[in-house]
Order: sequence, then C-alpha cells, then structure tokens
Amino acid sequence: MQALINGVRRILGFAAGLSMALVFSIIFINSLRRYMVGQSVPWGEELPIYLTIYGVMFGLALGYLGDNHIRFTILIDMISKKTREWLFLAVDVITFASGLGLAYAGHAFAMRRGSVDASGLKSTGRWLAETTGIDALVWIGKVGTWQYAIAIGGVLLAIAAVLKFIERLGTLRRL
Repeated sequence: MQALINGVRRILGFAAGLSMALVFSIIFINSLRRYMVGQSVPWGEELPIYLTIYGVMFGLALGYLGDNHIRFTILIDMISKKTREWLFLAVDVITFASGLGLAYAGHAFAMRRGSVDASGLKSTGRWLAETTGIDALVWIGKVGTWQYAIAIGGVLLAIAAVLKFIERLGTLRRL
C-alpha cells in the first residue's frame, strides 16, 4: 500500500510542478516577446491562470495525502494517540465526501458554461483544429475545458482521502 501512496505522491508532485513550470515558462516567454517584438502571444495572458488552477488542485491532493495541510492542534494534542487517529479517520471520511461534492459541483459548473469561449484561447483552439483536422481541439478554446480543473481536483482530493484513510487504518491497528 505504501508503494501505491508513494507513486500517487510522485504523480501529483510531478503534475503540480509541471503546471507551475508551464506557468512560469509561458509568462517568461510572453514577457520577452512583449518587450522584444512588441506583442504578446494571444493565449499568454489567460492560459497561465487556468494552469495555475490545475496546479493548485494537484497540490491540494498532494498536501492532503502527505498531511502537509493547516491543522489546528491545540485540542488535538491533548487527546490520546488512539483517539486522535480515530478523529483523523473521521476527517478522512468527511474529506472524501467533500472531494466528491467538489467534483460534482465542478462538473456541473463546467457543463453549464462549457461552451463559452475563453477569449484568449478561442483563436488558438480554432487554429489547432483547422491545422490538424481534429475538430475536438476546438475545446482548448472553451472555458469548460479549463473549469473542469475543479472537478478533477475534487476527484483527486477524494482519492487522497481514501488512501490516507487506509494508511491511518493501518496505523490504528498497530496501536
């Protein structure tokens, strides 16, 4: 089980890091282009925003899985270790339900506004579809594609909560 958890941590860490590296690269290239050529790329302003949201969602699940999140421990430190683990198991169940709720809400939101054009990306999406002949690439220029980060983040949080629950259950059995 620990190998699975470590693998998921690596994947989430890589995805969060890649998102942030892409954000930095796009902003850097866009800045250079703006000051050297006098114009920025059409998608250089909007895409980093969406990539940041994806990066935050990957980081959210990674933080929960590694117990690297904010926790108020003044009362928790006063209870026994076994009671604390039971409390953390309950939190994992609540987090799982919250992740599913977030996934559902993100899906509903993206479906409701999915066809709205992302102003900075619509021309790029259209160009990619025309150039490659793959009509599905038009969705790169739609807001729903990028708003779906909330749904993906919810699913990842729910998975992280299940894995953390299983890990804590093993710890509780050893107590």
